[in-house]
Amino acid sequence: MMKLISWNVNGLRACVGKNFTEFFNSIDADIFSLQETKLQEGQIDLPLPGYNCYWNYAEKKGYSGTAVFTKKEPLNVTYGIGIEEHDKEGRVITCEFEDFYYVTCYTPNSQNELARLDYRMKWEEDFRKYLLKLDENKPVILCGDLNVAHNEIDLKNPKTNRKNAGFTDEEREKMTKLLESGFIDTFRYFYPDAEGIYSWWSYRFRAREKNAGWRIDYYIVSQRLKDRLIDSKIHTEVLGSDHCPVELDIE
Repeated sequence: MMKLISWNVNGLRACVGKNFTEFFNSIDADIFSLQETKLQEGQIDLPLPGYNCYWNYAEKKGYSGTAVFTKKEPLNVTYGIGIEEHDKEGRVITCEFEDFYYVTCYTPNSQNELARLDYRMKWEEDFRKYLLKLDENKPVILCGDLNVAHNEIDLKNPKTNRKNAGFTDEEREKMTKLLESGFIDTFRYFYPDAEGIYSWWSYRFRAREKNAGWRIDYYIVSQRLKDRLIDSKIHTEVLGSDHCPVELDIE
């Protein structure tokens, strides 16, 4: 079995000061991915013996950024999706292994008053095409903070958030389109009716205490990996960020 972990750490240096290393060591993942590292090269000394480490930094300081730590060395690693407009923010790392592609992604947020919704729509189209192109060659395992709660069951207050970033009809439709093009939301595959399980809580209004959260962190896989899926978990007990880690266990 392979254990895969993904976590939006909302600033890796801050998270390391909380309980990142303890969780990292105790979970012993085969592949561990991060979003929102908020780092530039050389800003952290994070020894992870036994892991090959790959980083994608945003051009803008203290912003975005992704990382992948993997025990097994990939055949190939690429950064971004090959479109300059999208590749300045350090949002995607793709690791190619013998029988699958592993993609970690930090999807752009549509922001307050949906200032970036048009850009987000373009990103969604281009990113889906990128995944489908990979999928022609080998199945894909996609993980990360995809910045959308897909259905009403995926957030505490769907009614009041209907037109807010992360729960607009437009963003939800793009997720539906991705899944319909041959992918599985692994958590919903195992737990179609599970309510009240979220992966992100606002730092405001004591949201985590009240479990007023959103499920916006995912493991999504190509349909043809379905028979290899063992379990999909959300580690709501793990603190250190406003997101918690998500896990996929796969044969």
